[in-house]
Amino acid sequence: MQNFSWPQMTAGVCYYPEHWPETLWADDLERMLEAGISVIRIGEFAWNKFEPAENEFSFDFFDRFLDLCEQKGMKVIFGTPTATPPAWLTVKYPEVLNADMSGVKYRHGGRRHYNYNSPKYRELCARVVEKIAQHCGPHPAVIGWQIDNELNCETDEFYSEADSAAFRAFLKEKYGTLERLNDAWGTVFWNQTFTDWEQPDVPGPVLSTGWNPHMRLDYFRFISHSARSFCRMQAEILKKYRKPGDFITTNGLFGNLDNHQMAEESLDLMTYDSYPNFAFGLDRSPRQSNDLNDRKWTRNLIETRSVSPRFGVMEQQSGAIGWVTRMEGPAPRPGQLTLWAMQSVAQGADFISFFRWRTCTFGTEMYWHGILDYDNRDNRKLAEVKDFCRKFRALAPVCGAQNAAAFGLLKDYDNIWDAQADLWHGRLDRQSEKEIFCASELNHTPYDAVYLRDQTAPEELEKYPVLIYPHPMIMTRRRAELLEQYVKQGGTLILGCRAGTKDMNGRFEMQPQPGLLRGLTGTDVRDFTLASPNEKPVTMDWGGHAFEVPVFHDILEPDEGTEVLAEYRDSYYAGKAALTARSCGKGRTIHFGGTFSREIAKELFRLTGILEPFADDLAVPEDVQAVLRRKDGSRYYFVLNFMEEERRITLRRPMRRLDTGRVSEGSVTLKPFETAVYEAPEP
Repeated sequence: MQNFSWPQMTAGVCYYPEHWPETLWADDLERMLEAGISVIRIGEFAWNKFEPAENEFSFDFFDRFLDLCEQKGMKVIFGTPTATPPAWLTVKYPEVLNADMSGVKYRHGGRRHYNYNSPKYRELCARVVEKIAQHCGPHPAVIGWQIDNELNCETDEFYSEADSAAFRAFLKEKYGTLERLNDAWGTVFWNQTFTDWEQPDVPGPVLSTGWNPHMRLDYFRFISHSARSFCRMQAEILKKYRKPGDFITTNGLFGNLDNHQMAEESLDLMTYDSYPNFAFGLDRSPRQSNDLNDRKWTRNLIETRSVSPRFGVMEQQSGAIGWVTRMEGPAPRPGQLTLWAMQSVAQGADFISFFRWRTCTFGTEMYWHGILDYDNRDNRKLAEVKDFCRKFRALAPVCGAQNAAAFGLLKDYDNIWDAQADLWHGRLDRQSEKEIFCASELNHTPYDAVYLRDQTAPEELEKYPVLIYPHPMIMTRRRAELLEQYVKQGGTLILGCRAGTKDMNGRFEMQPQPGLLRGLTGTDVRDFTLASPNEKPVTMDWGGHAFEVPVFHDILEPDEGTEVLAEYRDSYYAGKAALTARSCGKGRTIHFGGTFSREIAKELFRLTGILEPFADDLAVPEDVQAVLRRKDGSRYYFVLNFMEEERRITLRRPMRRLDTGRVSEGSVTLKPFETAVYEAPEP
């Protein structure tokens, strides 16, 4: 999905005219433009400004502001205000409110306290969005629309009466009969069988034994369906009134939501909200070098790029973060504001919008700092934004460039949601995804997140020489055939433990593991176990070297023609296969019986020939990030020093630094938190 791309590198900021005296507006816009900011986002929490009483609409306030933006030359992204319904609405129509799992309704005063499935809320949202789009859409200052704000943020679970009714309708549409529903959910277990369509409900309080996992899996699918439907409702309205060239987006990537399908149905591109300083919050663990800290926000940016190859960042951190109720974080150190913005650009963002222009002097987010502080004076953050905008403009040749990836990390929403419903599955996924990411970062072996979907074409996979699918417990015949075709065409597929064990309902298959993937792996899993805390760590012997295998162990029995690459050295399965390889057509499948560590992932990179794919161009230490974007026969290397100390890199051929125009080769020193972007022709 990519129906819109930024024509040039564009800097923006989030602004709330309703928070400030009108006498500040012109000065604020002039200072933004002077800093290099040309786009602002407004409106996403301002419902009452448009509709102060039910069905009484007023546009004078935002008309004055939009006219001023046009006069000053500022462009506007307009947010639909449906994330915070007004008090008159929630008091008169309490059925629009979400509830906790016990059914207790949330009260007015926060945000995102509504539910997607209230017919009354959808009616009122549709009305206000239509009125705003009809009135403001033609304004020349408006260039795009943001739907709501951070769908499924704050909560991604819904327990209102309207949700229960909608869940039943969702299940009836999906299964048709109670017999099929009961079979899919295995309700014969613990006497959960349903005999009437009024009996299924959204999850509620249960004893510590927990919920039916198959019901939970469908519940997560239902939440995604509800959020997408709410987004699509607004998008269809906006499309009627937007001007040619204006885009529709929404911001953030949150749980229990198929962002790929939502984007395909409703959006022109995805935007993300990036706050790497969460890594240093007082509610987080002490800084750990093996956790990558703020650098690990790259994972979220890679995920965003999987939805929109050239995405935007609607909220880029500019100051300290915190609410009066939770989240306490330090101010970005000099250089970190630019570092984090360049982190987004390196991963494919051609639009960077800082949050926010000025820190609010009241309300819950008084400690969620913006570029300017309460006193409204110029400060070091504004100076750094100006410098970033200068550097950003110098990256004009990079706009639209594609990110290079050495491999694809395969994912799918069914397994993501199953890992939430199944503690065992979740433990495997968390371990492996974190460690594969760390191995990728520390060894400068970039990847794309690649989502397997019903419409995935073989060509989408074949551009990657290596695909890693860590723990696809849920497997379908369609996906298995797609993977087989990929391997036969010359690809290398790497699978981890527990692959191919479940059906689409999250039920274990009564067949030898790895189920539908057995023909590819050439292995039989007759025994398996969690790593025992009562034993010493289990290792495997791989080429004479010992590698610890964490968390879980499938004990592999190789078929004839399957090569054993490594054997377990410990526990009752010492000497049994832990890692195998089997050829199929022009490619091969590597089956690993454990969860991944960064050391094992690095060796797999080495084995498959993808380790450090641009090592011939530059040498970079582990704690410096290196990212490659490519366009029109040129390579653009982003190097980012995430450390508080200097780091040295080596350019192995002449390269031009874009922000200075200087050509360098050999050893280069990066200051603390410094970033640089180098241009070199394709070899």
